[in-house]
Amino acid sequence: MADIRTDHDDGTDHDLTLEEAEIDLSDIKWDDTLVLLVFWVLAFVVFLQFFTRYVLNDSLGWTEEIARFLLIAVTFTGSIMAVRKNSHIAVEFLYRWVPRPLRRVAQSIIDLINVVFFGGLAYLSSEVAGRTRQMMVSIDVSKSIVYWFVAACFLAMTLYALRNAWVHLRDGTSKLIDPELHASDVPTME
Repeated sequence: MADIRTDHDDGTDHDLTLEEAEIDLSDIKWDDTLVLLVFWVLAFVVFLQFFTRYVLNDSLGWTEEIARFLLIAVTFTGSIMAVRKNSHIAVEFLYRWVPRPLRRVAQSIIDLINVVFFGGLAYLSSEVAGRTRQMMVSIDVSKSIVYWFVAACFLAMTLYALRNAWVHLRDGTSKLIDPELHASDVPTME
């Protein structure tokens, strides 16, 4: 805990106590390191762009385009992590009034939709990547690399969605089916 002393204009002193929140990194896996790596490369490229443009007054032309593609990479690698953790946005409001057997059916339908959606996007992304012959503007690299990366990310999301569907079927429970059992998995604002 950290104690902070504040002085106010009216001459009174107040002691504030801030609790240091513990950071739980137990759900970080090896494939999450790719998100961290791409993020820091993106941060470096954006800093380099800022530094060369505003400090040296001579901007590097390739930094804007590469930063855009790195942002795409961070988005899709982060989506892999969200699918693995089963933490994408879901509308849970109606589940409160639906009986448990119908929640199980709804969870199975949602899992099926996830697998088909991610698998379909993996296929479509690979089709786009295979047909792309355009080069990046600032460097002599094919844009298809970006699309192949996106396709690989969708493939990883499909595999994690299949695993999640299997776990939900095997265990018969999930955050949507039995939210009271998974209340400890939900972050709080305490």
